[in-house]
Amino acid sequence: MRALSINSVSKSFGPVKAVQNTSIEIEAGKIQGILGPNGSGKSTTLKMVLGMLKPDLGSIKVYGVDVQQSPIEAKRMVGYVPESSRLYEFLTGVEYLDFIGDVHGLDVETKKSRITEFLEAFELEGRENEMISGYSQGMKQKIAMIAAFIHRPRLLVFDEPLNGLDPKAARIVKDLIHKLARDGVTTIFSTHILEIAEAICDGITIMYEGRILAEGTMQELRSQAGMPGSTLEDVFMKVTGTNDVRSIVEALAR
Repeated sequence: MRALSINSVSKSFGPVKAVQNTSIEIEAGKIQGILGPNGSGKSTTLKMVLGMLKPDLGSIKVYGVDVQQSPIEAKRMVGYVPESSRLYEFLTGVEYLDFIGDVHGLDVETKKSRITEFLEAFELEGRENEMISGYSQGMKQKIAMIAAFIHRPRLLVFDEPLNGLDPKAARIVKDLIHKLARDGVTTIFSTHILEIAEAICDGITIMYEGRILAEGTMQELRSQAGMPGSTLEDVFMKVTGTNDVRSIVEALAR
């Protein structure tokens, strides 16, 4: 089953063509990374998947549901973690998660059980009754993660999901994504950390200047780039035309 279908989508901001005629198909239960330098169209693409931006052209479907025609139905199936967490900081951690559970229509017992389970997993027990405004950036990111997972979404959309997380919390997130994938949950995320993408993704989409330059598994990307045995970083640098950084390094070292 197709979890996500992005069909010939374009989006411009004035004269800037942020995304140009982009199509991506992701099967259910897959983990797909979207990579690219700043300004490549990654975040714009994710925001269109979420219904936060409207495509100028094309369509996007989540498990067959058109994001523009049936936005509420589509949003019910999605969990989202932005690059910078935007939380209601005048609430405590548990109040915020309780509110998110209510938004998703969870019953009281289910909501309480899941909040307790995630607070313990992310080592936030004992801090849940403190104001979010007093949390560290890493703690805020953990709350944002729990909010994305709490309603058991079928599609997870992450924009730099591991920002601010300590190594243990990051490992919990990565292992949980893999476990959910085995249960049919799909994950699509943008990251600048190529080692993470290489380690956990089933497929990689490399974007540059609003277009897809390459797409496939690591083996397929190596083959397309003519670089057998290379790392994702090597492939990425070659595909995006930024593989020769020696002159920059030499200039910085002077």
